[in-house]
Amino acid sequence: MSKQITRETFDQVMVPNYSPAGFIPVKGEGSRVWDQIGREFIDFAGGIAVNSLGHCHPELVATLTEQAHKLWHLSNVFTNEPALQLASLLVEKTFAERVFFCNSGAEANEAAFKLARKYAADHFGADKYEIISCKNSFHGRTVFTVNVGGQPKYAEGFGPNPAGITHVEYNNIEALKAAISDKTCAVVIEPVQGEGGVLPATKEYLQAARELCDQHNALLVFDEVQTGIGRCGTLYAYQAYGVTPDILSSAKGLGGGIPIGAMLTTAKVAPSLAVGTHGTTYGGNPLATAVAHKVVEIVSRPEVLAGVNAKFQRFVDGLNAINAKYNVFKEIRGMGLLIGAVVTDEFAGRAREFLKAAEAQQLMVLVAGLSVVRFAPSLVVEDKDIDEGLARFDAAVAAVVAANRG
Repeated sequence: MSKQITRETFDQVMVPNYSPAGFIPVKGEGSRVWDQIGREFIDFAGGIAVNSLGHCHPELVATLTEQAHKLWHLSNVFTNEPALQLASLLVEKTFAERVFFCNSGAEANEAAFKLARKYAADHFGADKYEIISCKNSFHGRTVFTVNVGGQPKYAEGFGPNPAGITHVEYNNIEALKAAISDKTCAVVIEPVQGEGGVLPATKEYLQAARELCDQHNALLVFDEVQTGIGRCGTLYAYQAYGVTPDILSSAKGLGGGIPIGAMLTTAKVAPSLAVGTHGTTYGGNPLATAVAHKVVEIVSRPEVLAGVNAKFQRFVDGLNAINAKYNVFKEIRGMGLLIGAVVTDEFAGRAREFLKAAEAQQLMVLVAGLSVVRFAPSLVVEDKDIDEGLARFDAAVAAVVAANRG
């Protein structure tokens, strides 16, 4: 007889780097999730912006099932049709001319940063290696990416840290001007800082970054791990801003729940990753790329992208109505279906209290830092689920207020 699995099992067998919720989901459909005892939750978390089309989308299930009967894995000693079809689709729909596949956002960023340094070394010499990133940014959990990220707490205890990385204030053009030089190989920016609080870049900031990179022969890298694949109302957020990078990282929603990452770049930059310079065992896996191709195809449909923007307004209107009753948020911000509710000074540092209260109301939400409640639901979440989820969030906010204000 197999051992009964409970939340306590996590503490008994898993490394304690996570502190998961007190329930275990076992089934999902659309924007609804059921736990072990049959309770139904509404999912406004989306696997942290991963489940771009909700749970068990029928077209994705069909694609995965079909591919599962054909080919699972080959390695990159060979190529395969699903990987080439996905790469071709991404080239068709973006600025990119070349694609590298991997397994996660951290790997996509690792490849992006390595490519930027290798390109600079190839064309300008070994002294052009400095990377400029933004304070409060997040780019992954490898030693390299966590140090490019602008949140020192994530790098503590894992030193010595890689050299040649500078952090400047996000959306501050003058700070970027002061930091960039002919030693800079890349400027790395999230069009919307996700983990850093759901904070969108200004168009002026991204335009200035593009111009400064051109002036200093540096590459502009956009981390679109969280903002890509329709999350912000266009296939990639850079398209909404009208500012084109040299390198873009993609993951999370790309697979709709299947682990996959991608680095997109140009034909000019790509040759610096020549044969043998970089690799990954599972990157371009036929199962993952087949599903991701279907995800990109569905998300690119005009009605899906238009729906993201309409649902954004429905969310914002609902959150503003809740706030009018309780006055707990000082700002509702974001793009598309990546939305952050910034708590007032009264609740500063306590966003997780709203997450826990939402769990009690059978609603799944996220936090982004200590003071922002984050919402990243399915891009095709139904209006009735938005309304029901917001009603549950209203009850959660009421419970937090009652516990704090009496």
